[in-house]
Amino acid sequence: MFARLNAVEARLGMNSDNSSKPPSSDGLVKKTSSLRESSGKKVGGQKGRKGTTLRQAEQPDEVVKHPLPGQCERCHAALPTQHAQVWARRQVVDVPTVAFNVVEHHALALTCVCGQFHTSSFPGGVSESVQYGPNVRALGVHLTQGQMLPYARAAELIHDVYGLAVSPGTLVAWVAEASAALQKTANVIASQLNAAQLVHADESGLRVAGKLHWLHIAANETHTWYGVHGKRGMAAIEQHGILAGRTGVLVHDCWAPYWRLDDSTHALCNAHLLRELLYAKETTGQPWAQAMTDFLLNANKLCTAARERQIVFSADDVCAFRTVYDNIVREGERANPVASGRVK
Repeated sequence: MFARLNAVEARLGMNSDNSSKPPSSDGLVKKTSSLRESSGKKVGGQKGRKGTTLRQAEQPDEVVKHPLPGQCERCHAALPTQHAQVWARRQVVDVPTVAFNVVEHHALALTCVCGQFHTSSFPGGVSESVQYGPNVRALGVHLTQGQMLPYARAAELIHDVYGLAVSPGTLVAWVAEASAALQKTANVIASQLNAAQLVHADESGLRVAGKLHWLHIAANETHTWYGVHGKRGMAAIEQHGILAGRTGVLVHDCWAPYWRLDDSTHALCNAHLLRELLYAKETTGQPWAQAMTDFLLNANKLCTAARERQIVFSADDVCAFRTVYDNIVREGERANPVASGRVK
């Protein structure tokens, strides 16, 4: 009974900072812990840094000359303003006031003296008596898919900025058209990730038509693929067809369905491990958790420095890392022996 109560208490202490629970499960509780380490430096710009500032353009789009008075302020003689020189320059950087532009296309017709009737053709893509152009279509897709604005707010923004009334339903149609046009590119990305030596995978909840769905991601240094599915586990993984059958390294957060991908070499995400270690430290106070945290952070710093200097670790170097890692794991196992009997 006490063991069960301890388990319940432990679960209540979990949040997105110290476990793999999503941030949406934290509610309105104020977060107080962070995995970021203090650098010891003062807040703000550091001494010696190369700052950036707004600079004057060499070729301004418009020049406004402010005239001198016609006569001298002291003697009232006429000023030879044609000889005036620029004594100072100031620039104002702004965005132009914009409005939509309507281009009308005319197809011409003419009958030759021989009686042959000729007509010109409209350019490709101009197929309706009135339609939206490619720029506003691209803007609508970018606002909803790139900037993640709701369709209604994206339509409102287009109207406020450009004075163009576009319905949310029209934006939905544009997104569908863009999706169809980019499907070949998405297929190439998926194929490249399926064959990649190393891929990161994750999933995050989102709402689709008011119902919980999952945004699945597969990515490496050069490619990123997103897919939405109503399921979080194997049904989505199999339908997306990227992770199943891979023989490379798969980095993930220890979500159970990933372990069913037997062809992959599994690696756990260190960011998630650090949160789990923070939870172990907060709930048990056992020193191995902090030791593993320090080891992972230091190992990451060493690996980053080695990559920057194009240094390859020797087999002995890798063995040394593994020895330290294994020793800390054994310390944790001794402090937390596996309970006998069935484990749920």
